[in-house]
Amino acid sequence: MFNNFNERLEKPIRDHLKNVYACLAMSTLAAGAGGYVHLFTDFFQAGFLSGLLAFGCLIGLMGVSDTGKNRQTRLGMLLGFAFFSGIGLGPLLELSLHVDPSILPTAMLATGVVFACFSASALLADDRKFLYLGGTLGSGLLLILVMGLANIFFRSYLLFQIHIYLGLFIMCGFILYDTQLIIQKRRRGDTDYIWHSVDLFIDLIGIFRRILIILTDKESNNKNKRK
Repeated sequence: MFNNFNERLEKPIRDHLKNVYACLAMSTLAAGAGGYVHLFTDFFQAGFLSGLLAFGCLIGLMGVSDTGKNRQTRLGMLLGFAFFSGIGLGPLLELSLHVDPSILPTAMLATGVVFACFSASALLADDRKFLYLGGTLGSGLLLILVMGLANIFFRSYLLFQIHIYLGLFIMCGFILYDTQLIIQKRRRGDTDYIWHSVDLFIDLIGIFRRILIILTDKESNNKNKRK
């Protein structure tokens, strides 16, 4: 598999992907730190402020172009975005630990396996094979947004499940799409690996959130049935 990977991708592309995944790993650790801060300290709790700060870091990262000399500043913005995103996950983490402490590590493992499998599929597939998914995935995002807004009024458990599972399916598709898009962007001369890692981080968080919700909901239902 590794020989096939080396044959398909040129060295500049491989080096770029290493930087992207290194930033993704640091972002994941920063998000984990944010979740820890919410769960085990009173320093910063999830809420409107954490969401606003995460959005501010993301806008700041978008507004500061990569010059090659400002990467430490931009990396700090990326880690800030990830940290406050992790704080935003705090209430969901807290709920899952309350239902069953084993849910959280299971969700983390499942997310890692799913992300690794879909990333490998994108890297080993034919060039641009998954780029044609862009329109379909965009329509899917709009659909789940509409479903989420509709369910505020309908309060349907069936619609909730469809929304979660469909969202998980769409986020898996985005891993395929974003990975190949990053490769094509690098081939066109775009070397901004910090911003490229943002796309994959959002995919990763989206998958983790949905897997955590699915596992928590399933275990909660099982407990109610046993009672």
